[in-house]
Amino acid sequence: MKQGKDRIITLPNKHLRQKSKKVGIINDDTKQLIDDMITSVIDWDASRDHEVTVALAAIQIDVLLNVIIVRDDFEHGSPAEYTALINPVITKYEGDIELDYEGCLSIKSVYGLVPRHSKVRIKATSVDGKEIKMKATGFLARVLQHEVDHTKGKLFVDHIKGDENSFYELTSDGKLEKLDYQEKIKDSKILW
Repeated sequence: MKQGKDRIITLPNKHLRQKSKKVGIINDDTKQLIDDMITSVIDWDASRDHEVTVALAAIQIDVLLNVIIVRDDFEHGSPAEYTALINPVITKYEGDIELDYEGCLSIKSVYGLVPRHSKVRIKATSVDGKEIKMKATGFLARVLQHEVDHTKGKLFVDHIKGDENSFYELTSDGKLEKLDYQEKIKDSKILW
């Protein structure tokens, strides 16, 4: 079995388009899955110069269970620590729709200027089986929307398909550069 960053699947893997199954019982397998997810993102981060992981959905390591992990410190302190949310559901979308850049470990080299709500309310279960209810704003709200989308088989590119001005790529010096939509994105068999 693949380990660490090598477990992260990328498009055009069709599993990324599947809906995740609800976790019924939180057991040792669930806890091992969360550990595997954390190991995968820490390993992935170590292999990148200009990118840092802030969250991951279980489907991204090819496990169709409704589990996400979210980094506790977005300032990228070390060591990275993550909180697991099991069966997360966004119960309310609020605030303004705001545009900001998003990338994804499962979509190589492509970034997007994606519209998201500025506030969300979310309900989930902790690894200890306790109910979690939270209000998220700003970047955390964006991250949660991105990851919950993964559990539904949806990717950030689906929000901007057809918008020629929303696609970017990360250059070797860590800058985002506009992609030629007609040439690289429109008919891409990799993204759709």
